[in-house]
Amino acid sequence: MKLYRAASGNFVETGGEWFRLIQCDWQALTTREDLSAYLESQVAGLSPSERPEENALLPPVAAQEVWAAGVTYYRSRTARMEESQTTGGGSFYDRVYQAERPELFFKSSPHRVVGTGARVRIRKDSKWNVPEPELTLLITPSGKLIGYTAGNDMSSRDIEGENPLYLPQAKVYDGSCALGPGILVSSNALAPETRIQMEITRGAERCFADETTLAQMKRSSATLIDYLFRENSFPNGCFLLTGTGIVPPDGFTLQRGDLIRIAIDEVGTLENTVE
Repeated sequence: MKLYRAASGNFVETGGEWFRLIQCDWQALTTREDLSAYLESQVAGLSPSERPEENALLPPVAAQEVWAAGVTYYRSRTARMEESQTTGGGSFYDRVYQAERPELFFKSSPHRVVGTGARVRIRKDSKWNVPEPELTLLITPSGKLIGYTAGNDMSSRDIEGENPLYLPQAKVYDGSCALGPGILVSSNALAPETRIQMEITRGAERCFADETTLAQMKRSSATLIDYLFRENSFPNGCFLLTGTGIVPPDGFTLQRGDLIRIAIDEVGTLENTVE
């Protein structure tokens, strides 16, 4: 079962059919502990409706903060070490990868998040920019996992590589986070063989494509949630990007007009154009 937020209302997709929910507030929906059971009860009394247009889908965030985990895949650890080795930060990322405590950082406030079909941005003061495709968790105020979506953690690698203390500037800016297209409603862990795929096209040509699986992820969702909720409260719930296992080669940087497609098995496909 999937939950979507659109300009014309909130929708549930289940069994190949779409249903428009009646008088349901998105924030209230996405903080329910019993979201799956509640949606099943709501759909039972509804007739199927027309599917909303793709360009009418909104980002699946209301008042939630968006956080992110770093260096949860070996490929990400290696890339971070390479980009910062000349500035003395290379060993930091290996230490984080090996440590019990994960790297967690604030990624976005709701107003900086865009949905599928919208434009993500690259910083004007950066020359090396990449998307980072990530499985993203929807978590209730109590810390319960209730769903998944696809995330794009846009990153300025040259700024982060210049000094690890510049991480917030490399990661947090308007249009630096995309989520969508909707929420796969489930409290169960996804299978290790779940694929995350990313393709970037420039004009009519594919300029990058790669994939990974959740089996390559070192830390579990439960562990990341546990650390995130230590000494932190989220009265509106939160989203948590779980890190990337796909990193374009060092010679690659995004250009304005590039189309980024991030597809996660069962979850869906998030598409954004670079502004």
